[in-house]
Amino acid sequence: MVFKKMLSALGVGGPSVDTVLTNPNTRPGLMLDGQVNLRGGDAAADIEQVTVALVTRVEMEGGDSEYAGTMEFYRLPVSGAMRLEAKQELSIPFQLPMPWETPITDVYGQRLRGMTMGLRTELAVARAVDKGDLDAIAVHPLPVHERILEAFSQLGFRFKSADLERGHIYGVQQTLPFYQEIEFFAAPQYAHAIREVELTFVTNQHGVDVVIECDKRGGMFSGGQDTVGRYTAEHVGVDQVDWRQRVEGWLAQTVESYGRYGGGGHHYGHPGKHGGGHHGGHGMGGMVAGAALGMAGGMIAGEMLEDAFEGDFGEE
Repeated sequence: MVFKKMLSALGVGGPSVDTVLTNPNTRPGLMLDGQVNLRGGDAAADIEQVTVALVTRVEMEGGDSEYAGTMEFYRLPVSGAMRLEAKQELSIPFQLPMPWETPITDVYGQRLRGMTMGLRTELAVARAVDKGDLDAIAVHPLPVHERILEAFSQLGFRFKSADLERGHIYGVQQTLPFYQEIEFFAAPQYAHAIREVELTFVTNQHGVDVVIECDKRGGMFSGGQDTVGRYTAEHVGVDQVDWRQRVEGWLAQTVESYGRYGGGGHHYGHPGKHGGGHHGGHGMGGMVAGAALGMAGGMIAGEMLEDAFEGDFGEE
């Protein structure tokens, strides 16, 4: 009996948790539905709390270096204290509201290169190690995001990579501690003026703040610099807009805006945000890496997620 208690304290023979999502595909502002399935271990256990949390990989800065780390950005308790009897099976349904600023991971059913997102389930057991479960999720763009991304594709921009940067963007109302950058190689008609473009969406229930940063080319006697443009678009009436024309206008204003916001450089609350590690370039049709998330695609995405978060979660 004493030996069993020792094993339970080490997480051996204790309760287990498995979360099943109704649909792992979602969008910012929608609900993510699922149920947490608990199974009692060899002995009864006092459960302190069951929670689910959204986690992702974020680029961070420490001193003079930049590194990637796992960040939790939304947490929802799904159950309070309870007693789980030995071998007892219990299912707890939940609805998790996706924050409006949740970054996009998938476009047209395929994973954006560089993006990782998961739902972590934690089972806090009194006097024992927490048990965890991690499920891959796919966050698809809202209609306004899709139209803007399509416009970049139509204009000839080639996708480079996407990542999340810790920090806040100057002049934009932002609730999450990071922002997403979707990077493109310049379209041929812009190549004489800019090298690359970084696109950021900061979304809310009414619309989206669109931040465009252009890496401008330098002249013979002058270096290049970054210029930033900040624009807005609404969810309402998205189908009544000529998005190619609007994006062309935004790009023109951004390229010409050097000095408008106080000169070149980064106009973010987290200066010097850029790190290396982005590889390759693909057309917008190939802007995503991986297959559509059917059963096989979901399994692959799940394995990639476990690899990306390796060391952050214990084995069940």
